[in-house]
Amino acid sequence: MVIPYIKQGEDLRETLENDVNKRIVLTNIKEAFDGRGFTTIDPIAKLKAVSQNQVFMEDSQKDLKTLLIENSGADIYVEAEINLQLTSSGNSVDIILTGYEISTGNSLANKVGRSGKFYTEDIGRLGSKAVEQCAEDFLQTMQMKFTDIVENGRSIIINVSVDEGSTILLSSEVGNQGLALSDELELWMEEHAFLNNYHIQGTTDKIMIFDDVRIPLKDPNTGRNYNINRFALELFKFAKGLGINVQRSINGNTLYFTIK
Repeated sequence: MVIPYIKQGEDLRETLENDVNKRIVLTNIKEAFDGRGFTTIDPIAKLKAVSQNQVFMEDSQKDLKTLLIENSGADIYVEAEINLQLTSSGNSVDIILTGYEISTGNSLANKVGRSGKFYTEDIGRLGSKAVEQCAEDFLQTMQMKFTDIVENGRSIIINVSVDEGSTILLSSEVGNQGLALSDELELWMEEHAFLNNYHIQGTTDKIMIFDDVRIPLKDPNTGRNYNINRFALELFKFAKGLGINVQRSINGNTLYFTIK
């Protein structure tokens, strides 16, 4: 999904629906994706659906842009900052494209496109030139990063900590094998991380940080979308199986596990 960059206080709906020049540029970017075989989502249609949906009322603390992105169903969104430069010596359009992976918020590609200066008031055409100037490099970079995610999994961070009142430490022996909890967690991670790809930043009695754990885009058994919530549930059930009470929370691509 391609959306315009908006400054604080600007209205996303107004920009999408009323600014014809920006809408033309956004359409050109969308067409560049379509030409590469990507399935794209119309942000205006999705915006109307989100606004009419009950989720908008229930989640009114979130801004419209966040709701649009979270409920778009897209894997990637591209934010386009469109700068119009209107002078007596000619007009030009510069665009800054930034692609993000929605599940993690990680940036996948950044490119700048410039139309050059022309004596014309056809801002849409200038915007098209700016898109053409950077689209190929942007899409190649995006495709390369996304292919890497498909092949090697997306990266998440897992922070395991011990609550102040807990009687269990990460060095405590748990389970039937008499291993330390930290060892049990590492063995589980080795088995469940995508392609056994994970890295431990450090371990103490009270904290264990996996700073790079790969999870798949799709569930290998069902082919359905796989995300950090699913991985958190599996780890939660593993901890319960060891008789350990844990609390979990997720912020972006970071999973927090607190041992109670």
